Amino acid sequence: MTTTPTRRFTRTADNQVVAGVCGGIARYFGWNPTVVRIAFVLSCLLPGPQFLVYAALWLLMPKY
Repeated sequence: MTTTPTRRFTRTADNQVVAGVCGGIARYFGWNPTVVRIAFVLSCLLPGPQFLVYAALWLLMPKY
């Protein structure tokens, strides 16, 4: 009987540029961290609360 590893929504310490939020999101979903960072930067060109969401995730996501 095999068990699947539990996925945790955490910031990364080993793959971080600013706070590890984008790296943590990428690790959780199995995506490339660079793609997540580029998507975040491009989303900042649109109106919306991107920086507030990033700051909230920085405070709420535990560090791995």
